[in-house]
Amino acid sequence: MATAKSASHEASVEIDQTHTNVTRCCLDGRELPQECAQVRPQDAPDYSKLNVADVLAFVQEAPLELLRPLLEHQVVLNRAIAEEGLQQSWGAGIGRSIMRLYDPTDVRTRARAYAAAGSDARMSGCALPVVINSGSGNQGITASMPVIVYAEHIGASELQLYRALALSNLLAIHQKRFIGSLSAFCGAVSAATGAAAAITWLQGGGYEQIAQTITNSLATTGGIVCDGAKPSCAAKIASALEAALLGSELGLQGAGFKAGEGLVGQDVEETIRNFGQVARDGMFETDQQILGIMRENC
Repeated sequence: MATAKSASHEASVEIDQTHTNVTRCCLDGRELPQECAQVRPQDAPDYSKLNVADVLAFVQEAPLELLRPLLEHQVVLNRAIAEEGLQQSWGAGIGRSIMRLYDPTDVRTRARAYAAAGSDARMSGCALPVVINSGSGNQGITASMPVIVYAEHIGASELQLYRALALSNLLAIHQKRFIGSLSAFCGAVSAATGAAAAITWLQGGGYEQIAQTITNSLATTGGIVCDGAKPSCAAKIASALEAALLGSELGLQGAGFKAGEGLVGQDVEETIRNFGQVARDGMFETDQQILGIMRENC
């Protein structure tokens, strides 16, 4: 629920379950039901058929003309806000700091810096548009910019880039299906995991290496808390990507975490479900505690 007051009026709006599902609007204490447009179940996409193997098969077969119309906007728009974050002083300047403190010629440095810089700008008021993922601009930036940076680094073709972006976006969505749109589980983790899986694919990895990348990434940073949209999101993105890129490098070698180790399941799908269950159900009370503290601070 968000409330805004002026000298003579007070308005409040409530959203529920998803970022755009407006369920209640009030003006001066009077409800305005005509202003609310709840999302009906039949309007929501059915993600229940998604799985890692089928997503990989789809992106490897999808023609360029199917992928380009949406993904070319993600490349252009998300790159623009990332470059804005690197060129100007926004937020805590996480992206700029990464480029200054680490080797800027290292592709891993640039991948983290570009994603963090996009969040630096977005979280601090930059009005440039972003192509989102799972209702989130930060997740859209995180799922795309590292993939774009790696694709350029290895000289990937346009089709390879779009296939990798489709893989990253769809795997991020697949994870969010179990987590939920609004959760105390930081969405940068699922987006970074999707990006790392796509980077594994760009470097020649197949299903087994991609599955291991996802497992490695989730088992390392799964559980970072979301405490709202603000400048520190950029640092969480950088941290999630650092772990995810390590997970990719391990996955390409066939190394990483095995079934029975913590929340790691018998296969990648069980691992994704396990982390989703913790995020959705286990972190419910965490979400309430975070909201309570934030309300007290305000």
